[in-house]
Amino acid sequence: MTEPTMLSKEVQILESTTPGATKRPRGGALSLSPWADYALRRAGGVLLSVALLVVVTFFMVPLIPGDPAVAVAGADATSEQIEAIRSSLGLNEPLFVQFINYVGGLFTGDLGESFAYSTSVSQIIATKLPFTAELAVLGIILVLLVSVPTGMLVGILTRGGRKKWLDVSFGMLTGFFQAVPQYVVSTMLVVVFAIILKVLPAAGAASLSALILPVIGLSIAPICSIARVVRRETSTVLEQDYLRTARGWRLPSLRLYARHALPNLLTTALTLAGLILAGMLGGAIIVENVFNWPGLGREIVTAIVNKDYPVIQGIILVLGFLAIVLNLLVDVILGLIDPRTLGGKSNG
Repeated sequence: MTEPTMLSKEVQILESTTPGATKRPRGGALSLSPWADYALRRAGGVLLSVALLVVVTFFMVPLIPGDPAVAVAGADATSEQIEAIRSSLGLNEPLFVQFINYVGGLFTGDLGESFAYSTSVSQIIATKLPFTAELAVLGIILVLLVSVPTGMLVGILTRGGRKKWLDVSFGMLTGFFQAVPQYVVSTMLVVVFAIILKVLPAAGAASLSALILPVIGLSIAPICSIARVVRRETSTVLEQDYLRTARGWRLPSLRLYARHALPNLLTTALTLAGLILAGMLGGAIIVENVFNWPGLGREIVTAIVNKDYPVIQGIILVLGFLAIVLNLLVDVILGLIDPRTLGGKSNG
């Protein structure tokens, strides 16, 4: 038997013992495919999350202490002005009717009218959303491209207690940037790169280079958080029996780590990463205000200052929906990487 043939057979044996190896599902002819069953379960979860989001955003206005119409109109407003705002908010109607009208408006894309701009909330969101989406998508791509390879590389280099200095330095550095608030990191980026070095714009969205500092400010903390998780999971996976066997077969390093280690460590890492990446949408509110980025984050702060409740409701609803979609996307990626998660099982 030639050496390549032996290697191929050994790899087949290894793959059959790898935790992430795909197995043919058992079941009768009428059973759903794993993906169909997974899609039905996730669809139920998404619908429940969206329903809770709608209920929470609806009760934002009725639960405001005092009379929301008076809070919007101000202390010097006349009774006619207060009544007009109350009618605009629909507060004259019974609570159940208000909720029905609110849900009906969502199905038709009607999120109300802004008090500050006298224009529809849907139009305001449609104008600001592309800026926030651009920032969030680039930030998520940067986080995944940097955190996973970095965490995995440090985990491989420090396997079995090797390079203790690297392990300690990595932990201290990522722990520091993970703990520093985003507005502090963003401000330091402006001071260094815009004021001292004068190589990048400090604020605005006038040029493509204006994206660099906001994306970095938004991504540093998530990069450190996910890299620490990936490094820990890499160390755990590398000590498992099937990878010791793989190293014994002297498989090429790229094939060993990319094919047999990466899918298994990503199952747990991406589960946590989904929550971190969804939290980046909240971080965008802070970063957009530091860099004067004209997205939903800066708009919601302006709406809070102006007590523009329909705009606040609409932006929170959109950001919450984007977080749900992002978590769903992470779950689909997990299903593609590790088919065991389709059955609700994971390494975690």
